[in-house]
Amino acid sequence: MSAAVAPPTSSKPSPPPAGRRRPLVLAACGALLTALLAVAALAPLPFSVTYPGETADVLGESDGKPVISITGAPVDDSEGELRMTTITATSPDAHVGLADVISGYFASDRAVMPREAVYPVGDTTEEIREYNAEQMRDSQDTAVTAALSHLGLRGGDVEVELNLADVGGPSAGLLFALGIVDLLNGDGAGGDLTGGRVIAGTGTIDADGTVGAVGGVALKTQAAARDGATVFLVPRGECSDATADTPDGLRLIPVTTLEGTVEDLLDLSAGEPVPSC
Repeated sequence: MSAAVAPPTSSKPSPPPAGRRRPLVLAACGALLTALLAVAALAPLPFSVTYPGETADVLGESDGKPVISITGAPVDDSEGELRMTTITATSPDAHVGLADVISGYFASDRAVMPREAVYPVGDTTEEIREYNAEQMRDSQDTAVTAALSHLGLRGGDVEVELNLADVGGPSAGLLFALGIVDLLNGDGAGGDLTGGRVIAGTGTIDADGTVGAVGGVALKTQAAARDGATVFLVPRGECSDATADTPDGLRLIPVTTLEGTVEDLLDLSAGEPVPSC
C-alpha cells in the first residue's frame, strides 16, 4: 500500500490584503517621481539664461572711434544720445538646470530663453561669433541704405562707416539708421533729433525702413533705464513684452517704420502727443 502524500505547499508569500496594496503602490510611485525629479534637476536643459547687457550711444565713440563716420556731407553734433541695447547670455555649452529655469521664471533681472532662440546657428562659440558678426554687418549696411533713402541722399555721394566693437546680431539696425539721420539732418530745423534726451531702443530694419521685432525686450528696457534713458523705442509687436516689467521713468514708444519713428521723435520734442505701449 502506498503511503499517503500531502499536497505540495507553495513557497510564494501570500499577497497583502487589498487594503495594504494602495499604500505600497503609492510609495513605489513616489519613489519613482523623486528619482525622476532628481535626474531632471541635474540634467542640462536646452535653455540659456539671459541678462540685461551693455548699451552704446551710436552718436558717440567706440574704442576711440566714432560709431558713425560720415564723409561727403556736413555733419551736426547732437546734444542727446541714441543708445542701442543688448542682452548677454550664458554660453551655448553652459549647464542650465531645472533650478536655473525655475528661478529665472520668477526673476526680474534675468530671463530663461530657449537656446535656439539665443543661438539659432552654430554649435561652437566661434561659429556663433562669426554668425553674429555677419548679422551685424548686414544690419549696418541695411541701416545705411534705409537712412540715406529716407533723406533722399545717394550712397555714391555720401559715405557712411559704422564701427561698433564686440556687438553682434541685427537688433541695432533701427538705432544705426536714426543716428545717421540725426547726424545728417537733425530735426530738419537746426536742432537734433533727440531733443537733448537719452533715447534707447531696439529693432531690426529693412532697406525700405520697416522695423522688425527682436528678442529680450524686457531685459533691454532695464539696460536702457540703468544707463540713463528716459525713452525706449520698441517694435510695436513687442509692446506686451516691454510692458511686462517696465522700469520707472522709462517711456515706451511703439514703432513700425523709420519714417514713423522720426516723426514720433519730432513730435516728442515739440510736445505733441506720441503713441505709447
